[in-house]
Amino acid sequence: MKSLYKRELTMMVGIVTLSFTLLSTAFMLLSYRYIISETRDRLERNADYIAAATSDYMQNVSGLSLVDEIKWNLYQSIMETVSDVSDASVIVASTQGEVLYATEEAMYDKHIPSPVIQQILEKGTYAGLTDLDGLYSSNRYIAGLPVRTQLSPSLTANIGLVLVSGDTGGLSEMWRSTATIFFFAAVVVLLIAVVASSITSAHQARPLTEMAEAARKFGRGEFDVRVNNYKDRCDEIGELAEAFNSMANSLAKVESQRADFIANVSHELKTPMTTIAGFAEGILDGTIPPEKERDALNVVVSETRRLSRLVRRMLDLSRLNALTETVTAQEQFDIIEVMSRVLVSLEGRITGRGLDVDAQFPEDPVMVWGDPDGVTQVCYNLLDNAAKFAAQGTDITVQIAKKDGKAYITVKNLGATIPPDELPLLFDRFHKADYSRSVDREGVGLGLYIVKTILGNLKESITVTSEDGVTQFTFTLTLA
Repeated sequence: MKSLYKRELTMMVGIVTLSFTLLSTAFMLLSYRYIISETRDRLERNADYIAAATSDYMQNVSGLSLVDEIKWNLYQSIMETVSDVSDASVIVASTQGEVLYATEEAMYDKHIPSPVIQQILEKGTYAGLTDLDGLYSSNRYIAGLPVRTQLSPSLTANIGLVLVSGDTGGLSEMWRSTATIFFFAAVVVLLIAVVASSITSAHQARPLTEMAEAARKFGRGEFDVRVNNYKDRCDEIGELAEAFNSMANSLAKVESQRADFIANVSHELKTPMTTIAGFAEGILDGTIPPEKERDALNVVVSETRRLSRLVRRMLDLSRLNALTETVTAQEQFDIIEVMSRVLVSLEGRITGRGLDVDAQFPEDPVMVWGDPDGVTQVCYNLLDNAAKFAAQGTDITVQIAKKDGKAYITVKNLGATIPPDELPLLFDRFHKADYSRSVDREGVGLGLYIVKTILGNLKESITVTSEDGVTQFTFTLTLA
């Protein structure tokens, strides 16, 4: 497995190496072209000047000779000055290639190569890197021009050649110096990149490693592990650590709820099963007299129904969990009709506790989109919950209103005020508020969770408020 550290280090080294390679190549090419261009222009200017001076001299003395010693010395002085100032070698030759004058003594009695002569005479110029077929010990940059004389106002003739050459050793030395500078700069930057990448990679990989270890501990059932060293980091790692801890808190909460649920279910199952077994054994062994067997059987039936309710809630929970991954089919129905049927089904429970119902419904049907069976269960759970916790002799208010394309269904009762810190937890699975445990002995904390799940599948919302003993649940449905 490749680690994040190795990947980032390899990427950083590769980027730095590629950058310096491209930069050095581009710089060398540009500098080469610039220096060659500057050298060519300089040598061509010198060659033009020397050609003009040589033409004047040849016209005055009929060729390069010692006829006029003063003029000859002046001509030599000019050539040597140009050679010294420009650090160039000067050759003056006849049109046949015979060297007539050179700033280097070794050039006398030698001939210029025919291709060079031909190009100068035909094209009027020559420029390039060459050793003139061995005249020089190494390649030099050479600029050549013809020496012309004016025979008439409209006619000129070539009477000689001028070649000015520059040594390329300086250019090579510059390239070597540049390469050395680039090499050392690349090494320094590469070392800095390696150190910076190592620190950065370690800084990034450390929390990921800790989170991976924490995740493994979660897998072993250690739900108290948290990643708490990165709260002050204002970057993606800090957000990831925060999200990880939030997930850990949720997992720990679910685990705690699961344990509570198992304890509650075990208690709920144990009590009726013990009662059923006790009365059944009493009937079988004669402990319960015949005249009391009917009362005992009524207790057995009651406890059996209690078990049935518990199992039904568990099946509802399992079904809803399966539906969360599917799209719930929706159809049009009248929410007033659904709520009225639920009120009728709960009439006995409501009147049994001395409660009244204040139904505030519009006169016309309110058609909505949704799952009629699911919405029926939502209404049943909310009304059953309101009847269970409402104070005896009070009213349960059921209101249906339309606003902004939504139907708002409200179920309100008067009873104990739910603490503010309990309100966000009411829709959690297996949650039962502490204040209700003495009242709700049949529930297991699934009713409101089922409500929230059904409405979530329908992309609808539900809210709850509780102030001064008035608890109000309001959920929405989309108008058809």
